[in-house]
Amino acid sequence: MNKKVVLTGNQAISRGFWEAGGVVASSYPGSPTVEILESLKNYPEVYCEWGTNEKVAFEVAMGGSFAGARSMVSMKHVGINIAADPFMTFTQIKTKGGFILVVGDDPGLTSSQNEQDSRFWAKYANIPVFEPSNPQEAKDFVKIGLNVSERFNTPVLLKMTSRLCHCRGIVELSDREEKEIEGFVAEQSRYCMLPPHANKQQYFMKERIEKLKVFNNELDLNTLDEVEGSDTLIVSSGMPYECLKELNVKASILKLAMVWPLPIEKIKNLSNKYRQIIVIEELMPYIEEALKINEIEVKGKEYFSFTGELTIDEIRKGLEKLDIISKTDVNETDVEPEEIPSRTPMLCSGCPHRPIFHILKMANATVMGDIGCYSLGILEPFEVHKTNISMGASLGNALGVAVAQNRSGKKKPIVATIGDGTFFHSGMTGMLQLAKTKENITVIVMDNRTTAMTGGQETFTTGDYFKDRDSYSISIPEVLKAFGIEDVTIVDQFKYKETKEAIHAAMKREGLSVIVTTRPCALNFKIKQPHFYVDENICISCRSCIRTNCPPISMKQYPGKDKKNSYINPDMCVGCSVCSQVCPVGAIKRSSEANS
Repeated sequence: MNKKVVLTGNQAISRGFWEAGGVVASSYPGSPTVEILESLKNYPEVYCEWGTNEKVAFEVAMGGSFAGARSMVSMKHVGINIAADPFMTFTQIKTKGGFILVVGDDPGLTSSQNEQDSRFWAKYANIPVFEPSNPQEAKDFVKIGLNVSERFNTPVLLKMTSRLCHCRGIVELSDREEKEIEGFVAEQSRYCMLPPHANKQQYFMKERIEKLKVFNNELDLNTLDEVEGSDTLIVSSGMPYECLKELNVKASILKLAMVWPLPIEKIKNLSNKYRQIIVIEELMPYIEEALKINEIEVKGKEYFSFTGELTIDEIRKGLEKLDIISKTDVNETDVEPEEIPSRTPMLCSGCPHRPIFHILKMANATVMGDIGCYSLGILEPFEVHKTNISMGASLGNALGVAVAQNRSGKKKPIVATIGDGTFFHSGMTGMLQLAKTKENITVIVMDNRTTAMTGGQETFTTGDYFKDRDSYSISIPEVLKAFGIEDVTIVDQFKYKETKEAIHAAMKREGLSVIVTTRPCALNFKIKQPHFYVDENICISCRSCIRTNCPPISMKQYPGKDKKNSYINPDMCVGCSVCSQVCPVGAIKRSSEANS
């Protein structure tokens, strides 16, 4: 097959895994790598499933490798933090079936709470890292990585970035190559990492990394673009290399495909031919520091940013400082791009989180936030979340804050919010910690039946709404009661008054109170009721409805009116009714009532 198609980086990874005879793939949804598993659903030969969290997803793929099947796990960069426990022991094991760990880093914090550099995990774990620079390489490097994994009995990390995951490029397709699966063969010295077995594996890892160094020095994927007469060598990889090529720099460029362990001997030999060596890499000075440790004099982060994406403009600025290019080299016809108007992210029309945030804001509650769509509760106009750290952190944070404030004589009610996806990911252990607390803590579990922020993937409560699917469904209230938590209240948050009373009452009670909200995601479940409208003759322009921050609601100058009144866009309204319930004068009415 020589067919060429346009694929995103994520789609190319999926295709590469399929072509390489991949069998087991798992993941936890997190931008920018969500599309990898979604795309794999198109390949029936591959078993693919969302894990409860990244640790479980890693362990599923690891089990596939134990049985001799080519396996892959994908996650965003912070997901490695969750998967680190099995990851750091799995690296000691002589890998059987090829194993690829695909990680999506997020330079510039497009959709993340931090900006960590995943290359350091591979160095820490003594495994190789491949870093593609375009979708074709993303596909190819998956296949090469699986071969390297089996040849050297090692997991392989494939490092992607947000831009590379989502960019599109021409990719040449190939047929699938089936690989025989031997099955699991019991071998305790290989798979049981307890002393003395694990002690011996330290030597295996040391020998393996030395062999990988030799391999990388001979790897033809590391390409050298030589410029005759140049006294400068630029070492780069990934997307920065693609941006660098756009500048047509009059310098030789060494593009690395495998960025750990580095081809030190190759670079040392090249260094003798050049007056200066420059490293251009995103985020931390990973390559730069490794070269300096090996007594190769290089320049890098003093000229290029340690944070954010290294765009063409950012690389140009650094090269200008180094006198590699001058401002006169820039095409005078280049036009400065117009500034793109900023758009504050907001919850969707009919989002069931909105009434909860409105109630908490009006109550002036101290709220510990968590990761998900409801993270938008940090932003205007709600600004209710006072913390946003990591998956499930709201629960432990709430307990710590409550205890500290109580001991200091500054006791006050503490509220924590968490979604259903996050509850199952890493919230249940936090709930167990809270189960018998005497502190005044209210936890609101906002069960909207989906992992909404990453595209509507299923959670363990989704089956309640998709009866036609073979979906496993769990009752969160029953789970909480099994933990020994007795104060559990179930509310329909679109019944605004009842929900408000339940939250206020819970905040007044000592000990742990849990409220579980039941309205599903309006977007994922395509929920739409007859829309509401404003009777401008009754509206008093108090803006109570505006404060719910629902996208269809705005202020409008009606004909014959001296001041603006509220207006609801009927095409956007999904009929959730919250605005009508907060209106103090009954000016907001359902359209079906007007027609009856």
